[in-house]
Amino acid sequence: MKYKVLYAEDEATLAEIIGDGLKSSGYEVALATDGQKALELFRSVIPDICVLDIMMPLKDGYTLAEDIRKMDNNVPIIFLSAKSLGDDVVKGFRSGGNDYLKKPFTMGELLVRMDALLTRFGSAPPQHTPSSNRKTFGGCELNTVSQELNTPKASYKISYKETAILEMLLENRNDLLSRQTALLKIWGDDSYYNTRSMDVFMSHLRKMLRDDPEVELMSIRGIGYKLIC
Repeated sequence: MKYKVLYAEDEATLAEIIGDGLKSSGYEVALATDGQKALELFRSVIPDICVLDIMMPLKDGYTLAEDIRKMDNNVPIIFLSAKSLGDDVVKGFRSGGNDYLKKPFTMGELLVRMDALLTRFGSAPPQHTPSSNRKTFGGCELNTVSQELNTPKASYKISYKETAILEMLLENRNDLLSRQTALLKIWGDDSYYNTRSMDVFMSHLRKMLRDDPEVELMSIRGIGYKLIC
């Protein structure tokens, strides 16, 4: 049985990365990009657990949680927020939340919090399948859930975007990944600022991958990138 999670997040890149991580960890994901849509999905999906961003259009996470509590007093709710002030945390719990996770966070931390709440509220959390989260290449391994890159020489914690970039490169290994494709998929647009930002992430990944002589991250000037492995 797959447990259902209502995940409400209006930041497209983060929503896609976390949504994919939840799916690969054994959850059935209902994704909403605003609070009103999340409420509609809650009524139709009847999730086992809710993961709600606080700052959303149409209906914020606090209000959404209050509306959910009018229908269900028992479903576990985890709030996600860049805010960490005491008043914000208190407001979250008063509106019906059971846990509060500050951004940025790792997939591993979110999964542990979800497992704990499901167990506390009487549901057995899904059996995670780490093998589906681990992608091997050369002498390296990428764990897309814990956001770790293991090379023959070291283990690195990497960011959401670095994880997403490397996953795309692996999907296109030994083939060209165009800059525009990566920018539109991960950043949402191919503006100059985002292009420079991606160059920085690529440079960081290239330094880590130099640990493995079997792997090479190539830049094809003005066109894109190629991961040779």
